[in-house]
Amino acid sequence: MTSTLRSSGVFDIIKQFGQWGSRTPGHPEYGHTPGVEVTTGPLGQGISAAVGMALAERWQAARFNRPGYEVMNHRTFVIAGDGDLMEGVSSEACSLAGHWQLGRLIVLYDDNHISIDGSTGIAFTEDARQRYEAYGWHTLRIDGHDREAVAAAIQEALDEASRPSLIACRTTIGYGSPNRAGTAKVHGEPLGAEEIRLTKENLDWPYEEPFIVPEGADQPLKTAARKGQAAHAQWRELMAEYEKAHPDLAAELRRAFRGELPPNWDAAMPEFDGKPLATRAASGQTLNAIIGNNPDMLGGSADLTGSNKTITSGAKDIQAGQYDGRYIRYGVREHGMGAIMNGLSLHGVIPYGGTFLVFSDYMRGAIRLAALMNQGVIYVFTHDSIGLGEDGPTHQPIEHLAALRAMPNLTVIRPADAWETAVAWKVALQNRATPTALALTRQKLPELARDKAEGLANGAYIVSDAPDFQAILIASGSEVSIAINAQKLLAEQGIAARVVSMPSWELFEAMPQSYQDEILPPAITARVSMEAGVTQGWERYTGSSGITLGINHFGASAPYETIYREFGLTPEAMADAAQSLL
Repeated sequence: MTSTLRSSGVFDIIKQFGQWGSRTPGHPEYGHTPGVEVTTGPLGQGISAAVGMALAERWQAARFNRPGYEVMNHRTFVIAGDGDLMEGVSSEACSLAGHWQLGRLIVLYDDNHISIDGSTGIAFTEDARQRYEAYGWHTLRIDGHDREAVAAAIQEALDEASRPSLIACRTTIGYGSPNRAGTAKVHGEPLGAEEIRLTKENLDWPYEEPFIVPEGADQPLKTAARKGQAAHAQWRELMAEYEKAHPDLAAELRRAFRGELPPNWDAAMPEFDGKPLATRAASGQTLNAIIGNNPDMLGGSADLTGSNKTITSGAKDIQAGQYDGRYIRYGVREHGMGAIMNGLSLHGVIPYGGTFLVFSDYMRGAIRLAALMNQGVIYVFTHDSIGLGEDGPTHQPIEHLAALRAMPNLTVIRPADAWETAVAWKVALQNRATPTALALTRQKLPELARDKAEGLANGAYIVSDAPDFQAILIASGSEVSIAINAQKLLAEQGIAARVVSMPSWELFEAMPQSYQDEILPPAITARVSMEAGVTQGWERYTGSSGITLGINHFGASAPYETIYREFGLTPEAMADAAQSLL
């Protein structure tokens, strides 16, 4: 890819490949290297994101195209290797591509039978072409070194309207190298000076100096570039006419691709009745309120729609040939969902997808790439703690909040009640350059302070204060109401305590130090934190003198009230901890 971009004149910095400060890193990085449309280092992620791109094209075509104005009508091309097809994430995503009949998706599969360990015969012997046919794909097998065969296969794929295409291109890795061609050594090792000399000799390449592009060698690329420029000029002319005929739609299209929210995006927000409500339910009500004014949003769930509360009233499903819906049924494919959402986001869509928090592990690779690419993907992670109760330790997330918080450029928000949840959605929608993970409860939580909930945007705020407070009680999510009850117990003992709701470490640490010190005054060292997960990391807020209450072991099967009591997550335990520090 890098050599092709260099030969096509996009840049001339290939000599710095993989070096400090270079724009040509060891693997393609979106936003870093010109011409790179998606970060694809981890195998399987590129082809899976491409499924999202191809779906986005069809969804936006259904939304924006009008008779005589097909402003969305392009195809998505992928070059993938054996490793990409081995990865499970590609199986998840490509199964959906076949189900959705994404006929504008074309994959050139570099079928060279080599991976890092050696021949693919040691671990990858199924007929990948037949597997993709079973997914509902149109497949071809060709000699990947025969340019005419490649061109003919691409044309056949272009003519296939209702099925994505996989073109299995049988190739030889390291083609031309007398001693390395067709071996695993050529995958990641330099050929060496002598083998380079022999390869040039074998290919009748007369130039001894490296990085030489002979005069005229770039003509095919320049010809292709001219064709592309002409096609783009035609599209710009069509777009100009479209803007005259449909000015509102044209403005919407341009706004979506700029990554801007509509002017009235937060005009409709939910009203809650003051009754206890699970934050997953509050999230569902918030979605119902805001989605009408946010037409770029496209939701879904990995087979947990009823539990995640991710579908909105009247939303149609996206299915084959029906791309005008607002909801995606991903099936039990968390990793595929994450990767597809990356492709959707790169294509001007605001995607959100739901699953249980414990299953965020399944999609971690895709979440990491969203963070690396600065994509505003929104993850709706419900059943966020031992509060899910009887389903037991297999489904109770313990280490997951800490694991997500450890990831750079990911905003994790764990709201404490319905009002905080509504604000969390506002923050997530405004975070267009940062993915957001919402951690939401299964159990009902009491309503706290509606007039203070906007403080969530600051990451932490004072939810309940006391004059001349001696201790600070810090909590997130479902444990904030426990902290408020602990505050009352301390007050009965003549101890004044401040309660801080801290739904997001990342948002709090982005605030000025003066604000952080206002919420957590350095002079007050008697601090206790509580969260129904591992205590790792909370010491940065409690300080070396404080106490962190949480769960540093797996959960148990029982009603959630029992589990909280048995694991010591109670108002009494928090009050006792605070008292012990005074």
